[in-house]
Amino acid sequence: MLEAAWWGFVGGAALLLGAAAGIWAPVSHRLIGLVMGFGAGVLFSAVAFELTREAYASAGATPVVLGLLAGSLVFFAGDWWLDARGGHRRKSPTGPQPDAAAMALVLGALLDGIPESAAIGVSLLGGAGVGLAMVAAVFLSNVPEGMSASAGLKATGRKPGWILLLWTGVTLVSTLAAALGYGLLGGSDETVVAAVQAFAAGAILTMLADTMLPEAVHHAGRLVGIVTALGFMMAFLLSHA
Repeated sequence: MLEAAWWGFVGGAALLLGAAAGIWAPVSHRLIGLVMGFGAGVLFSAVAFELTREAYASAGATPVVLGLLAGSLVFFAGDWWLDARGGHRRKSPTGPQPDAAAMALVLGALLDGIPESAAIGVSLLGGAGVGLAMVAAVFLSNVPEGMSASAGLKATGRKPGWILLLWTGVTLVSTLAAALGYGLLGGSDETVVAAVQAFAAGAILTMLADTMLPEAVHHAGRLVGIVTALGFMMAFLLSHA
């Protein structure tokens, strides 16, 4: 469980690195959008090869289909609830709406990060060590998320200390989610593990389509499609190395 917690912390700590860059580095919105696109491509690959394919190989189609649908619906419902309370455009470098509630932003960050971190913990269950492609995917997607959201929060007048405290909290929750993903499922039936893998995959896919890629394209244009493909390719090669 400690190993799972460590790798969850590694993936979540990328949020702090991205936050520091978003707060203090003179990074353009276009560059943030391109980096977000690259991170999305990495996550697409991890979802396909580290989560969905492994779940299908171990338990067949039924838990994969049910898990994907459940993960997608749960994320959709949570995201819809947060949007109504000021959490929309939480990944935008231009900032959320001025009246966005701080708690909605915090919950939105958790909603995005928990499935990714839990997937890291689940990747350890096979006994062959952590899925490095999954850790790399979470890390590389969290850096632009931290950059984008922190730049946006700074634009709304939030202090650097508040922003860093926010991401520190999310990092700690990500660490716990990875540990729980491993600890609670250790020794579980393959079907249960496969369903949880697929659930995380469905939630991540919905997050990519609903929040991450739209913001990336909004700020960086059509070139996002190319860098997304490059991110997918890099992660694919890493997962098959």
